[in-house]
Amino acid sequence: MTAPKPTPVESDLALPKRVDVVVIGGGIIGVSTALELAERGASVLLCEKGQIAAEQSSRNWGWVRLGMRDPREIPLMQEALRVWQTLDERLGRETGYTQSGILFGASGARDAANLQKWMRHVDGLQTGARIVSGGELSDLLQGHKTGLTTALYMPQDGRAEPQWAAPAIAEAARNRGAVIMTQCAVRSLDTREGRVAGVFTERGKVACDRVVLAGGAWSRLFAGNAGVALPQLKVLNTVLRTSPVHDGPGPALWFDDFAIRKRADGGYTIASGHENTVDIVPDSFRLAKQFLPAFAQEWKSLRFRLSKRWMIEARHDRRWLPTDVTPFEQCRILDPEPSQKVLRNAWGRACKGFPALVNSEVVQSWAGMIDVTPDAIPVISGVDELPGLFIGTGFSGHGFGIGPGAGRLIADLVAETTPCVDPTAFRMSRFTDGSKVRPDPGY
Repeated sequence: MTAPKPTPVESDLALPKRVDVVVIGGGIIGVSTALELAERGASVLLCEKGQIAAEQSSRNWGWVRLGMRDPREIPLMQEALRVWQTLDERLGRETGYTQSGILFGASGARDAANLQKWMRHVDGLQTGARIVSGGELSDLLQGHKTGLTTALYMPQDGRAEPQWAAPAIAEAARNRGAVIMTQCAVRSLDTREGRVAGVFTERGKVACDRVVLAGGAWSRLFAGNAGVALPQLKVLNTVLRTSPVHDGPGPALWFDDFAIRKRADGGYTIASGHENTVDIVPDSFRLAKQFLPAFAQEWKSLRFRLSKRWMIEARHDRRWLPTDVTPFEQCRILDPEPSQKVLRNAWGRACKGFPALVNSEVVQSWAGMIDVTPDAIPVISGVDELPGLFIGTGFSGHGFGIGPGAGRLIADLVAETTPCVDPTAFRMSRFTDGSKVRPDPGY
């Protein structure tokens, strides 16, 4: 089955000779950053090696959630929710955003206790978060046969359409003066006297004082060529969508068996609630020590495998010149095969949990590569050893919903204005300054 097709965004034709900021990557982080900077009057060039949102930004679940986030992300997600609420009006385009509510189901007494513990992180934030059970849970999940008796309900959470959102933001950024170039890989940085002076693209050189690397799963490879050690791996997530369904659930639901959310077309996006695939690649060994705490915490939900990704990544050049053809040109769109086992399990469990799905069809399935960090929170930071370079990556499966907030924070850092939230937790230097780098358990 074919991968999702984001709304097409046509490329501008002329590559500028000089801009204030170059943004590398046309996912939701990159386009949100470009929009924020363009609205502040900066001249911006966004370069995407393939098409806008063709990778994980169109392949994710479409969730816009505060619920069960790492506490370090909560202030930034609150900012993102504020952006989402008026984003369609601001863009003059539809993103599909709906404040539909999300339920996080408890599979047992231990899970229920963990949901209660997590709620402490949003005390006083007026989120409306509450534990639901009995008749209220049944009313929210009409017709469900999931066996759930308890869930955390986040009424302020919602959903948007991944195939619409980033392209809509990119077009709005262009309307504000940004140049959007697709099929235009940035090969490397141009540096002078130890700081950023521009970029070399496959179409030529562009001078600039600041560069934002928002390359998703490709960010580590690009950073490494610039001499910046970015600890990041990839995790594969498998997703399916259905034909329209009558009498399906309104709020989204996430628990161990499966995750489900309603789509604007009346169908549903469905995925496993806990299974992700990790391809063993050379970087798995290079970064094993840094990722060990994360692997130890999440081992029950990770499926390690040796696949063709090993040879693909082993053959990648790790150093190249601006005149060389790079891995970014050799693979314009990262389009991995979905796991058929995960698809079968998620679909079977979802149909059992919501009998209304039985009469629908699986009309599409796909997989996407999630960019993950050792502590499962992003890098949103300047790079101390290379002034002028800023990184926004490693969103660890949390990037779509938080994207507009992250774009705002990155723009604040680039523009050297007061940041919308404290960026300390997302600093690049946490990997080298002796900090304890590990995921928060979420409660």
